Amino acid sequence: MIQNLFNDMTELLRKQAPDFFVNEKLNKNKVTDAAYSYDVNLLKALLTNESLKKQFFVEVEKNLVFKQREFLMFLNNKSFLQDSYTRFKNEIGLQDEEGRYFRENTDVVLVWPHKDCILEGGQTKEDQSREEVFYNETLAPDEIDRLLDTKALTNFVLFDKDGKKELKENTEVNIREQNLIIRGNNLLALHSLKARKDIAGKVKLIYIDPPYNTGNDGFRYNDKFNHSSWLTFLRDRLKIAKQLLSKDGIIFCSINHIELGYALVVFDEIFGKENKLPIITLKAGTTASYRSINDCPVNVSEYVLIYSKSNNFKPNPVYRESSYSEDYSHYIKNIEDKSNKWVLDKITDIVHKNEGCNDWREYRKKFGSRWKKIRFDKMEEFAIKNKENVVSLNTLQKPSQKIQEVIDKSFKNRDFVFQCDREGAEPIYCYNGRTLAFFSSKFREIEGSVVPTEILTNIWSEISFLGIGPEGGVTFPNGKKPEYLLKTILELSTKEDDIVLDYHLGSGTTAAVAHKMKRRYIGIEQLDYGKNDSVHRLQNVISGDTSGISQYDDVNWKNGGQFLYCELKEFNQKYIKEIQFAKKAKDLWKIWETMKSEAFLRIEIDRDKFTEDAFNKLELDEQKILLLETLDKNHLYVNLSEMEDEEHRMTKDEIALNKKFYNIS
Repeated sequence: MIQNLFNDMTELLRKQAPDFFVNEKLNKNKVTDAAYSYDVNLLKALLTNESLKKQFFVEVEKNLVFKQREFLMFLNNKSFLQDSYTRFKNEIGLQDEEGRYFRENTDVVLVWPHKDCILEGGQTKEDQSREEVFYNETLAPDEIDRLLDTKALTNFVLFDKDGKKELKENTEVNIREQNLIIRGNNLLALHSLKARKDIAGKVKLIYIDPPYNTGNDGFRYNDKFNHSSWLTFLRDRLKIAKQLLSKDGIIFCSINHIELGYALVVFDEIFGKENKLPIITLKAGTTASYRSINDCPVNVSEYVLIYSKSNNFKPNPVYRESSYSEDYSHYIKNIEDKSNKWVLDKITDIVHKNEGCNDWREYRKKFGSRWKKIRFDKMEEFAIKNKENVVSLNTLQKPSQKIQEVIDKSFKNRDFVFQCDREGAEPIYCYNGRTLAFFSSKFREIEGSVVPTEILTNIWSEISFLGIGPEGGVTFPNGKKPEYLLKTILELSTKEDDIVLDYHLGSGTTAAVAHKMKRRYIGIEQLDYGKNDSVHRLQNVISGDTSGISQYDDVNWKNGGQFLYCELKEFNQKYIKEIQFAKKAKDLWKIWETMKSEAFLRIEIDRDKFTEDAFNKLELDEQKILLLETLDKNHLYVNLSEMEDEEHRMTKDEIALNKKFYNIS
């Protein structure tokens, strides 16, 4: 009877609720979620079948009440799952005295999960050709006993102008003073860096470009948990990253509109609302592409969140070239005289008269429909040529009482300039109730030319995302950030020799820019992108990369420098890689045979339940997920404290270099 009910339900849902099926198979997890949430579509479907209605609903005063618990017990009946991954998985685990598996015991509650997300650090998946398995496993607090311990490192290589040099115990290189690239899980690498006293609490700037959770990347979870998984991924890393920042340190985070609001909540929690700086808006696209056919408004923006660790952060003043503004509307005819004798003319009147016109009407008549553009160009030319004499009339914000008195005086005595002297500062000049600002004060040298400028705002529209594909000699379409963006961030927040950290390094833009700008950098990345990898890019930089910011006068990059590369020493992580890239079931079974004798498996795994016959009844993806779940995630990498254990087979050189790296005897 039970089997008949299950068959009836399956066919019913296939017709009325096809969303519960994946690859033409009923997805028990989806139906379970729907039952827990009293999904209307599920309940309506069940009510159309008399047998199902009678079995799972009870009438109470003419109202039908869904017997949720009974339905869930029916749904999870193991007899329906003979050849499935779930059936196989359910046969593995610890049992209580009554023979119930712990996972089925509703008396056990997970109070707060720690999600160890093993995800690509800096790029979305939409532009990647690789097929990778990602997992997001929940560990109870008492399970996290080794996960975040300091990790041992391996494959130490120094890169400089002479190429790469594999380091040995007796190599004469101070590995603690090098720019650093670490390959491995960024959460665990961050916790390992905490053991370095010369790094922990010394990082001036952190820049991250995390996965954007677009739906096209690795965060393909049940929609109910999509944001939760992504935010936990972000939060876990921010908590340890904050510990690495100096007291006057700051973090920048690139983000899009999808997760902007969610990310703000997490950053507020970790860094505090009081340490939030203005959100930067970037123009990251144009309408000169397929976007122009989309509905308005076309989204071309990205954002950068900025949080300081404390109020000790003081940004560097940064200026950008700007155009002439008609706010600078007056010309002082006799600036060589004392200020109380100054005579101000409007620049528009001067331009009109230079063309033989008495006013704007005659000027319009002379130049036609383009008269405003022509007049503006003439005003700009005049203002730049006479910048020492050109002023704007401003309303001063929150003036002191002394200055306000002079402003009021000038308002009453029209067309005269009044001077208010200040100790240790330039005088304030007041005219007709306004204050004068000189156009010459806006001029600074930018890229070898003295031009009008304005102080950096939170709208960065001058940073182009177009044509950056070849930057650094690596190609990441729609993935990497412009070098000029990172240059601006470093200008704003650091000086030479400050430590810069990027733990979602991706193609290495942050490290490349820091290298060119003489900052010390630390980059962490899990995946190896081959010729598009940060290591390859930094080798290009050392050799004299001419792209990106290299040709800016204030950078003038030539070549040189060096960096240290190393990797977290893998333990269970090496099996994860093998599982991810396996193509056939027989390959996975060979991996399992090795894992049984060499990997660190979860204690509740009953190896006797793993039979090759049962295993081969699963789909390839199910086989991969199952093997991933057998591994104890506390043992992804080798702990530093256990690097001399025989089972890890670390060489004397590796052990010696780890001791130098962490400064231990």
